[in-house]
Amino acid sequence: MKLHLATSLGSHRFTGYGSGYVLVNQQRFERPIVVSASQIFENLDALDLESAQSGHRDFLIDLKPDILLFGTGNQHRFPSPACRLAFARANIGLESMDTAAACRTFNILIAEERNVIAAVLV
Repeated sequence: MKLHLATSLGSHRFTGYGSGYVLVNQQRFERPIVVSASQIFENLDALDLESAQSGHRDFLIDLKPDILLFGTGNQHRFPSPACRLAFARANIGLESMDTAAACRTFNILIAEERNVIAAVLV
């Protein structure tokens, strides 16, 4: 599916998604990524927010978003209580949803100039 939304210069937006990929500003990604308004982080083959020693979780907390959207692939999965607690302790709202919903929600929140990050599995 392609998404169409008025964009600001210099701001990343999800421009499409489908089975096994997402598009950010028309660039195709077929592996997990983390997207903010100004940055894209790739090479996260096994994006892990669940393990007690999760470097990915610590990395995302260090980015200090107000909201983290966790796109869990084709099916919605809930993060563990320990994962939710880690983000709550850092005063970061954690919302999990399927990746398609995370892409759409990210675009809406970025348009509202919210401090949001999307971590998506494809």
